Amino acid sequence: MNIARVDLEVLDVPLARPYAIAFRTTETVPMARVRIVSAGGIAGHGSASPVPEITGETFEACVAAMESCEFLVGRSALELPDRLGEVARATRAAPAARAALDMALHDVWARAMGRPLVEMLGRAHGPMETSITIGIRSLSDTLAEADEYLGRGFRALKVKIGESFEGDVERLVRLREHVGDAPAIRADANVGYPPTTIERFFAATAHARVEFLEQPAPREHDEEIRRLPEAIRRRLAADESLHGEDDARRLARRPQPFGIWNIKLMKCGGIAPALAIARIARDNGIELMWGCMDESVIGIAAALHAAYACEATRTLDLDGSFDLARDPARGGFDLVDGRLVTRNEPGLGVELSP
Repeated sequence: MNIARVDLEVLDVPLARPYAIAFRTTETVPMARVRIVSAGGIAGHGSASPVPEITGETFEACVAAMESCEFLVGRSALELPDRLGEVARATRAAPAARAALDMALHDVWARAMGRPLVEMLGRAHGPMETSITIGIRSLSDTLAEADEYLGRGFRALKVKIGESFEGDVERLVRLREHVGDAPAIRADANVGYPPTTIERFFAATAHARVEFLEQPAPREHDEEIRRLPEAIRRRLAADESLHGEDDARRLARRPQPFGIWNIKLMKCGGIAPALAIARIARDNGIELMWGCMDESVIGIAAALHAAYACEATRTLDLDGSFDLARDPARGGFDLVDGRLVTRNEPGLGVELSP
């Protein structure tokens, strides 16, 4: 089953609600959508949402890397490891581009087999809850947004922090008082804190029962974080510190600075490298969270299928498609009482929106 076409489309997708994190405010998302079509008409879908501060590539570089993979035409889509290796070599400096092509190749391969991708990879989990993210907002807006999300069935809230320690503590404590005992509350500092603040953060937010703190400090401080008490480190999640397998091996060395790793396909380059990182996590007692950028349901579905195929998966933060005012694709999964459910359809189960 040879590849007949590689179609690329560039889009500018607005967000339903612009939001702020520690280092930027986002209103629209530049997105590149790819479709790999076999000679028999089977199509696999992928999408890229690069963020230079995180993926290390500009949108222009991402698109150029995707365009360089026209060499896939005429080659077999069923020889998945070979095609993935070729794409990895061609997109070495553009992980989001690699991720889009990787998920499209996985999609067309699983569709050709007539099975959902997660079943082809080997399912390890059923439906799990996903958190949904509240950006850096005023206290009143934070509480109102939490009410909206809980009303929609979500049971885990991730709150962006990192601009003001005192303001962050107040928001989290007041949020817990507002929502009661049941919802999980997680915090993401996006490198907004120095390492010296971490222990103080957990002490100050003890009554808020924050489940974990994601990437409190820049990756240059990972060695300092190793010196924190183990009980603290187990409640820290790596995001910006974790990109590929080299980072995973470094972070797995004891004492481990993070007890949780946030795998994002856009950072690591797609499903295949994500699964390699997941194996390192499993072998070293690390829990996995699967995260995302502001992405189409294509990318969210790809991450979800990978997450459910990994034993070490404990947490989902796959809410990026809920932020889009207009998604270039549809399907992929269902949201049921805050849980993400894969569809019993071949591949990723996605299709392009009109």
